Amino acid sequence: MRMLAQIDPKTLPTVFPPARFVSISNFMDLLLPLIMLGAVLLFLVMLIAGSYRIITAGGTPEFYDSGKKMIQYSVGGLIIVGLSYFLVRLIGFITEVDFFL
Repeated sequence: MRMLAQIDPKTLPTVFPPARFVSISNFMDLLLPLIMLGAVLLFLVMLIAGSYRIITAGGTPEFYDSGKKMIQYSVGGLIIVGLSYFLVRLIGFITEVDFFL
């Protein structure tokens, strides 16, 4: 018979989902991939919206420039997200710390 002091909280089944997160690392394992997926989806939406604005500009320089800026900012944001991911991975490799990514 197992005593309560010998029960590992990581293996206990629970019906309360927030109780599954034993540490902040477990929480970030779930959260960061969702944030990165959201960033990619936002990039695609902004890219399509900027392209649509350029296509429908009809010779108006203001609409063309705003569409161009939308595309530039969306690509820049995606580059920042990608570089931050690889920077965290590099820091984890150098310090030999197993990050959550």
